[in-house]
Amino acid sequence: MSNIGKSITQFIIEQQRAHPHSSGEMSGLLNDIVSACKKISHLVNRSGIIGISGAAESENVQGEVQKQLDIITNDVMVDHLDWTGHLAAMASEEIEEIIQISDSMPKGQYLIAFDPLDGSSNIDINLSVGTIFSILRCPEGVTTPTVEDFMQKGTEQVCAGFCVYGPATMMILTTGQGVNGFTLDGDVGEFILTHPDMTIPEDTAEFAINMSNQRFWEPSVQRYVEECIQGIAGGREKNFNMRWTASMVAEVYRILIRGGIFMYPFDHKPSTNGGKLRLMYEASPMSFIVEQAGGLSSTGYQRIMDIEAQDIHQRVPVILGSKNEVERVVSYHQQNKEEK
Repeated sequence: MSNIGKSITQFIIEQQRAHPHSSGEMSGLLNDIVSACKKISHLVNRSGIIGISGAAESENVQGEVQKQLDIITNDVMVDHLDWTGHLAAMASEEIEEIIQISDSMPKGQYLIAFDPLDGSSNIDINLSVGTIFSILRCPEGVTTPTVEDFMQKGTEQVCAGFCVYGPATMMILTTGQGVNGFTLDGDVGEFILTHPDMTIPEDTAEFAINMSNQRFWEPSVQRYVEECIQGIAGGREKNFNMRWTASMVAEVYRILIRGGIFMYPFDHKPSTNGGKLRLMYEASPMSFIVEQAGGLSSTGYQRIMDIEAQDIHQRVPVILGSKNEVERVVSYHQQNKEEK
């Protein structure tokens, strides 16, 4: 019997039943996240109508100007997750410190790190934005987690996912047993399994990178991008197309559907300190998803899932997507390293 058409609630429960010793806490947490993402989807769709699409008069912990929806969606995530008893603490890209669960509330065995609205610069121009989340186990015996309790490798994640709010609202989910995609049916208010067992093609003819940063890249990335631009004329076996939406959720979703490579590589701009994307809120969960779908994810020098986190808001270079192209870029980094 095909799994297509199942609700995400049914899917989660069936996954729980496959593990007889499961407490059901993860299932409850995932349903809480689903509920929050439905609310965010509704707010994103109505943001222009209700006047919440512009900039806020504030900056986040990274010094970036916040959109009103950055603040509102962060509050939605916290409000949907802090009272349910499934979490020990939370970390948000928008908040400097970790978010503790009140002692008056029950506490669970999981930690969550999330980017409540990835790509929020696209809100005002009606392009896709999204929510990214990563779930970790709280260390045993810890009742009041600290920042250090979040400092786990990507390989320690028990679940990761993202929602993309585009022409359709999609939720992509992995618990380490492949990747599945669910589409929100607005008529019934439920996510429906529409893309089971998502797999990234090993080869691609699409690359995504912010070309305005070209002068700051390392020679290895300069070389790879130049090859893609030249295509057959430059010695590659095919011609390439370039994509860039300034929304990681949109880029990764496209890669899951038809392949591709996404790069926000190491650069020499002082403002990025070597990398642009946040390890815990963006790079690590997206790497988990991409690897589970058969792709690869690297800084160019190291597998992202193996990075030992040093800071809750740590930034890292990201190169991810179709296996054969990521391997090519990594090989150029290795050659560059050997030549130094």
